[in-house]
Amino acid sequence: MTVSEPVSQDTQTPPPPAENEFVPPYPFRYATMPPVWKLLGMAKRNFLSIWGLDDFKSRLRSKKVFTRDLVVCNRPDVVREAFQTNHEVLQRKSPQMRHALEPLLGDGLFISDTEIWAKRRKIVAPIIHGSRVKGFAPIMVDTISEKRAEWEKLGEGAEVDALAEMAHLTAEIICRTIFGRQLGKNYAAEVVQGFSDYQRHIDQIDLQSLFGLPEWMPRFRGRSIKKSVNRILSVLDEIIDSYEAQKQKGEESVIGGLLEARDDDGKPLSRRAIRSEAAVIFMAGHETTANTLAWAWYLLSQSPKHREKLHAEIDSVLDGRTPTFADVKNLPFTKAVIEETLRLYPPVPILAREAMEHTSISGKAIPKGSLVMVVPWLMHRNPVLWSKPDVFEPQRFLDSKWKKPNKYGYVPFSIGPRICAGLQFGMTESILSLAILAQKFDLGLKDGTDVQPVARLTLRPGDNLPMVLRTRSS
Repeated sequence: MTVSEPVSQDTQTPPPPAENEFVPPYPFRYATMPPVWKLLGMAKRNFLSIWGLDDFKSRLRSKKVFTRDLVVCNRPDVVREAFQTNHEVLQRKSPQMRHALEPLLGDGLFISDTEIWAKRRKIVAPIIHGSRVKGFAPIMVDTISEKRAEWEKLGEGAEVDALAEMAHLTAEIICRTIFGRQLGKNYAAEVVQGFSDYQRHIDQIDLQSLFGLPEWMPRFRGRSIKKSVNRILSVLDEIIDSYEAQKQKGEESVIGGLLEARDDDGKPLSRRAIRSEAAVIFMAGHETTANTLAWAWYLLSQSPKHREKLHAEIDSVLDGRTPTFADVKNLPFTKAVIEETLRLYPPVPILAREAMEHTSISGKAIPKGSLVMVVPWLMHRNPVLWSKPDVFEPQRFLDSKWKKPNKYGYVPFSIGPRICAGLQFGMTESILSLAILAQKFDLGLKDGTDVQPVARLTLRPGDNLPMVLRTRSS
């Protein structure tokens, strides 16, 4: 991230898109960056607004922000060195991420490190491993089909908030597939609203750490934060408490797996640890997928040629029947739409780590305490790595003529030992959701709606996404 004194309103004018190409919205990109104090204010409102033109093209950049060294890795080779080779030193999440999520996730897998992370990963990863997704798929299909039936009752021309609809859908899927029971709609709504409120009120910048203040110093948490946390954790407590009844019915669940899991010493997880891991799974399993699906609906609504190709694939492969897990591999363009959505709008747009010891990346010294960032928002739009990086083009994931980097240049689920354990679950859920709903519906953006990406903890299309249901006659 470059910082210089004068504030310039100059911006790069991208070449006009070719016919039928859609360039979705992104924040203004400065040619000359504002001073640090202004960048911090911008970051509190939207993390995406702090990056200038040169940041997208860079490979390895550094800057001191108050007392912290900040290093941005933006090419596959340095990403691999940071998150794979240097995992032991750079496994700790940034102070901002840890302090922003600790009230909700406790010492959960997403923000823990070293011994706690290693032990929890060993226990949790097999429970949500990709090999188990096939068993979850029928419940996914049933839940998505119910959402489709709800839309059918609303009828042609009904207006829906696509962001809220996808949030409720994915929350319901998580409830049923992961926790082994169907929560009532009121409970699902509690969780969805709880996460939305939490993101709205939690601090996006940890100024105490930037100024070098001690880690143990408490962070201020307002009543709104505590209320949101209580809404979510009370639902999780009820799920945990109901496990014995589920077990007697022969119903398996991830909660059951966590309750029955034992570490290498034969000890069970504590109640607090179980709730923390349940919160991690709930957050990772519903929030990120909901955002991805909402963005996919928006992108398709603005790109008729890709929408038509999606419909053609769904109609040809499925021929009107509801898909099953076996159909997922036969929907390559549907998958490519999700992959391209994740490229343009990665749900977690900044992956930041804190150096636990002195190390180096590509010969550059990284002092202990430095913040090392891999920023999917930047790297996924790096013109050195991608052809037409700002254009919505799913075909790039299917056609070898499109320039694209190796796996360390495309990291919507992170990369290295801390790669998301639920990757296959989320991809399968997204593909099935898009296929089942797009069989019957074509969503159009409500006239006059201005969609802009906003990143706080995750990347959303604002607070809502009003769209109009259009019934397809396939």
